[in-house]
Amino acid sequence: MSIEDAVRLRILELCNENNITVNALSTRAGMPRSTLKNIIYGTSKNTGIVTIQLICDALGISINVFFQSELFEHIDLVKD
Repeated sequence: MSIEDAVRLRILELCNENNITVNALSTRAGMPRSTLKNIIYGTSKNTGIVTIQLICDALGISINVFFQSELFEHIDLVKD
């Protein structure tokens, strides 16, 4: 699994756990809906740590909790 897929799936997982929509999360995080939707739909290939921190703040979790998921245990590293 790529890191982009893991981040995308983790965001969806956290939305489900918190019973909120992606649109509601973008509002809570104070980011444009298009930013979060681009991550979810795979259009954005480089989600920055600041964006992930905004998502974590909106969900009331630490960035450490965000990455505490089996999704991040088997990341495929891409080599140029």
